Amino acid sequence: MPDLGLSVLLKGKNFARILGGLGVALKISLVSVAISLLLGTLLGILMTWKNPLSRAILRLYLEFIRIMPQMVLLFLVYFGTTRAFGWNLSGELSSVIVFSLWGTAEMSDLVRGALTSIPAHQYESAAALGLSKRQSYFFVVLPQAVRRLIPLSINLITRMIKTTSLVLMIGVVEVLKVAQQIIEANRMSSPNAAFGIYLTVLLLYFFACWPISLLAKYLERRWR
Repeated sequence: MPDLGLSVLLKGKNFARILGGLGVALKISLVSVAISLLLGTLLGILMTWKNPLSRAILRLYLEFIRIMPQMVLLFLVYFGTTRAFGWNLSGELSSVIVFSLWGTAEMSDLVRGALTSIPAHQYESAAALGLSKRQSYFFVVLPQAVRRLIPLSINLITRMIKTTSLVLMIGVVEVLKVAQQIIEANRMSSPNAAFGIYLTVLLLYFFACWPISLLAKYLERRWR
């Protein structure tokens, strides 16, 4: 039977260290997700307004964040702004800032698309029932938009969780950084440790994202 390098996980506190690294990655991603959902929803609503100036500014922000790679943004915030402005940002705070900027841009576009996809007759039907514009928005349009947003927003959340692996490039000790440290420390005694360690990381990411996917399916069935 081939040596998969899984025995390295049982040495000392290696598995506990990997779980701790996963906790760091999840903390960064979940804080960023919470900020992105809130700000993205607000900006998405603003993008549906007919003010040309606000729409142009928000569109420019969206396109800039969408085109710029997340790694470049991490380097820009963590290395660039600290030297340019002289402030001291930790790797974790820089990561939250970058992923919040990215998530907010993506979420705002999803919200905009969901709101604009509501047929015009829904507004007309609400007006025929005597609802005001505000009532129509909160009781007719938003509930339908939320249902359309669920699968798209869940996909964004899982992408944000997985993309946090980039933070190791700015020195944040998250799960992949810990995995690299363990592999390097056991390179001579367990040359196949990389397979077992990275397989474990893969499974941990799967079990972190799977409940979110199950929740999305449950909500879709519940609101269908």
